[in-house]
Amino acid sequence: MGNISEAFITGLIIKSQVIPNETNEKARKVLLDYLGVLIGGREYLKGTHPELVANTPSEAFLNGFAAHVLELDDGHRHGMIHLGASIVSAVLDVAEKENLKADDVLRGIVMGYEVAVRCARAIQPGHKVRGYHVSGTCGTIGSAMGIALACNYNEEQLKSTLACAVSSAAGVLEIQEQASELKPYNTARAAYDGVLAAQIGKLVLPGPDDILGGKRGFLAALTDTPKPEYLTDFSEDGYCIEGIYLKVHAACRHCHPAIDATLDMRNDLNLKPEQIKKIEVHTYKLAVGSHDHTEIKGVSSAKLSTPYSVALAIVKGSCGFTDYNEDNLNDYWIKILTRKVCVIEDENLTAHSPAVRGARVIIYLKNGEEYEAPCLYPKGEPENPLTQEELEGKFRGLAMYAGLSFAECDEVNSAMKKENFDLNKVLKLLAVGH
Repeated sequence: MGNISEAFITGLIIKSQVIPNETNEKARKVLLDYLGVLIGGREYLKGTHPELVANTPSEAFLNGFAAHVLELDDGHRHGMIHLGASIVSAVLDVAEKENLKADDVLRGIVMGYEVAVRCARAIQPGHKVRGYHVSGTCGTIGSAMGIALACNYNEEQLKSTLACAVSSAAGVLEIQEQASELKPYNTARAAYDGVLAAQIGKLVLPGPDDILGGKRGFLAALTDTPKPEYLTDFSEDGYCIEGIYLKVHAACRHCHPAIDATLDMRNDLNLKPEQIKKIEVHTYKLAVGSHDHTEIKGVSSAKLSTPYSVALAIVKGSCGFTDYNEDNLNDYWIKILTRKVCVIEDENLTAHSPAVRGARVIIYLKNGEEYEAPCLYPKGEPENPLTQEELEGKFRGLAMYAGLSFAECDEVNSAMKKENFDLNKVLKLLAVGH
């Protein structure tokens, strides 16, 4: 098989040298989406956990936490990973300190996503089945390597950074269970550890020959379904960032196909909660476990629950970040409907995932009528993307929640469209890190 780490680094260097304009444009959209989610999350934390904001160990850690806390950050369905909260937080942390240019930042984002998604695909689904949180593990590696490639590290520095990042890779899914609010800790730590790994990697301390493929390395330790070809085969055109999704609902992505299908029926049929006898959600296997609970133990638990999200969609007509709140947790009809939703594995959908992560929702009415709607690609997937106007609208909603005016939002949107945008100016407009 050869030296996997060596092949991986060589492939990354080649891909980072000339990134196409359209890929950089995708990175701009990713950055704008991240900035909106970040400042919305920071505002939310000021009200819910001000002690975290005041006592954070670093800006990278705080931003990594804030960018995931609303469950509105981007991800990749094949890797089953959230990306921006860790990677962009880490790259921006270094970009400010090193005064990196726009092109450097975009390269760091593109290549950080490339690293994280390839690493995730190389170990999924066995990694998740074992209980690892890939956004923490591969998010750390993507964060560190994104910084290294943004800063034009040489081959030896990249090798050392990779070794440090892989050894730092951590995070378990149990952290999100019950009433836990600690799920964003994994993305926060991934950003923080990514910065540290890049700093140590730059020093080129001697490391192992093959941290990825060694007998006690990345593939051996973190999965029993290794797919090393994702780390060694760079023959296909395109970049992993082109396959990411952006979110419009503030819930776990596994809930989104059911939410979209439910909203379609609610709007078409003018459904009322009192009409409904029961609801079935048929979906792929990985969207059932940990997402089928009807006993809701707080806002974080609600965002991971398909039954709750479907009930919320019917009663309120939206599942935005302001809809997941204590009042709605105690809403009579939402609580009743949540208990009427059953999540069932559809073996056909399981067979087609993660290429397609869909759901079929069947609503049974008390008068005997039943209605069904499918959703194979929820809003925000590459096959069903947000328009530029929808993306800017999402940013505007989050930014205005954080206190920016409509005009200030437009100023940020305009600044981000400039060919060589001034990153520091954008961050100052948002008051991020200042």
